[in-house]
Amino acid sequence: MEKMKVDIWSDVRCPFCYIGKRSLENALKKFLHRDKVELVWHSYELDPNLKTDTSIDIYDYFVSAKGTSREQAKMMMKNMKFSAEGVNLKFNVDEMIVANSFKAHRLIQFAKTKGWGNEIEEALFKAHFIEAKNIDDDPTLLNLAKNIGLDENETLQVLTSDAYTDEVKQDVMTAAQMGVRGVPFFVLNNKYAISGAQHENTFSDALNKAWGEFSQQQKKIEILNEGDSCDVDGNCN
Repeated sequence: MEKMKVDIWSDVRCPFCYIGKRSLENALKKFLHRDKVELVWHSYELDPNLKTDTSIDIYDYFVSAKGTSREQAKMMMKNMKFSAEGVNLKFNVDEMIVANSFKAHRLIQFAKTKGWGNEIEEALFKAHFIEAKNIDDDPTLLNLAKNIGLDENETLQVLTSDAYTDEVKQDVMTAAQMGVRGVPFFVLNNKYAISGAQHENTFSDALNKAWGEFSQQQKKIEILNEGDSCDVDGNCN
């Protein structure tokens, strides 16, 4: 039986993408058919023009890039941290590094070809939000890739080239064509969409609804009785 796909557009710089990921995973833990669900990750860049800068903190970034006060930035980060704690994630907001995610997206695309999409997504989210690592740094990305089982030499070739650039851009373009205006964005069974980091109950309801239709699509016709017939090779009996 085929697996039901859940397509996810996200950016590893997006806190609500990590929170939404965890909410979906919590829902899947309770879903009876979780082994028949495939998560497919897609790239979405929140700020393609962002320049990696390890000399400033996340608050200074929001002040300069978003035009907020430092106090407002701290309140935003406090609220984000509180939301993360709701799904048992401990964000290290004070030490998060301002880093462009394009190279991380290329690494994700590479990992997907090896069947490690979920693992690299988790590793990158954790590196950025909890371990406060630079997700635009080659040695950091190489180490994350090695830790989940990706080949070191192949990964290095990807990181030091423009490999998987087209795949990243294609994902972004597909999202635009679908009318996606923000992430996370989840599409279940190519039909039902969930926008944003919703509660796990929302994901549970969507999973059950999508699965009901998916399972019906996969059912084969039941043959009640068989008589004489000829097969595709012309053999008759």
